[in-house]
Amino acid sequence: MAETMFETVKDRELPLAEQAAEQISQLIIERQLRHGEKLPNEFDLAQQLNVGRGTVREAVKLLVARNVLEIRRGRGTFVAQQTGVIHDPLGFAYMPDQLRLAHELLDIRLNMEPWVASLAARHATPEDVAELRTLCAEIEALIQAGENHLHRDEALHVRIARCTQNRVVPKLLPVITYSVQLFGRLNDERIYEETIRTHRQIVDAIDRRDPEGASEAMRIHLAGNQLSITEQEQLRDRQP
Repeated sequence: MAETMFETVKDRELPLAEQAAEQISQLIIERQLRHGEKLPNEFDLAQQLNVGRGTVREAVKLLVARNVLEIRRGRGTFVAQQTGVIHDPLGFAYMPDQLRLAHELLDIRLNMEPWVASLAARHATPEDVAELRTLCAEIEALIQAGENHLHRDEALHVRIARCTQNRVVPKLLPVITYSVQLFGRLNDERIYEETIRTHRQIVDAIDRRDPEGASEAMRIHLAGNQLSITEQEQLRDRQP
């Protein structure tokens, strides 16, 4: 495989091993590598990614844990069967046209998460609300510091879902968690202030046990993402 298959790791917001893992995942997606196809050896990957062999080793471990890669002793590293299933159990990362996927995920979330928020307002405990407020504060601090806030954003939506005390709702979390990360990568900083504001509104409504208010706040929160994604789709469609 040629060196041009990989880009040098440069996103300093994530740990180096995570960055390397993302680059390797991108290779699999772009080259449409299938189950059983072999990756370059550790030395070649380190050279192509411009990182140390230890970083490559850790990146491969991350991808093995996510069922993206598998190690065959004495033979090398290969693309795993049902690639991505576990960390991404529905395989969203390997669907083509991620912008279209973002729009489709929003269609699902707009019909699901306002109801989830309303149910959370009925069943959240004081401990739940305290945790939600902590997560809101952490997200705001990360945004204001210019740091990656998506993992905390994901944790907030997951916690809201768990506040419902409904055993089925957590089974739907991959739709939420993957889309939070996807929207974060696609959206720009213009939406960050609205993210902070609408997160607070959702948690305030849950705290005052206001199901209708929580539902509407969640709808407004998701509508902001929908507008941003729609604008990007329209911009893409206008390009020759």
